[in-house]
Amino acid sequence: MSQHQPRPLSRKKIYLSGPIMDESLNEATTWRERAKEHLSDSFILLDPMRRDFQDREFDSANEIVEFDLQDVRDADLLLVNYNRASIGTSMEVFYASHVQGKFIVAFSPIPFKECSPWMVRFCTKILPSFDEAIAYIRTNFIQRHID
Repeated sequence: MSQHQPRPLSRKKIYLSGPIMDESLNEATTWRERAKEHLSDSFILLDPMRRDFQDREFDSANEIVEFDLQDVRDADLLLVNYNRASIGTSMEVFYASHVQGKFIVAFSPIPFKECSPWMVRFCTKILPSFDEAIAYIRTNFIQRHID
């Protein structure tokens, strides 16, 4: 007779997508730090702000995009700060959803009827607050497996 023992959990990876360009350093980092506080016990968080690109050189722009796309490929799902229109965020969401088939959880203060149809189409779930997005992820993506 075999005993049922919990298998070690493999932690899912979450990419933290949201505006960076034309955003203050504080605005770009604060919500990401909060996400780490709330999720790092159960998930691996991929934060694009961990890379320090200060210049606006061509090579750096290419590197930024390639590193971000690699993070999207490595992630199991995305947590998206959709607080305003952002070209980079929109492209990450499209790539993750349409090309990679990833699950996208966004939070946004923008009323649903005012959201971009593209974001509505390619975000799996858009919630009105950061806290609701965190609760949704914790409820739906933390799994306990028993052999």
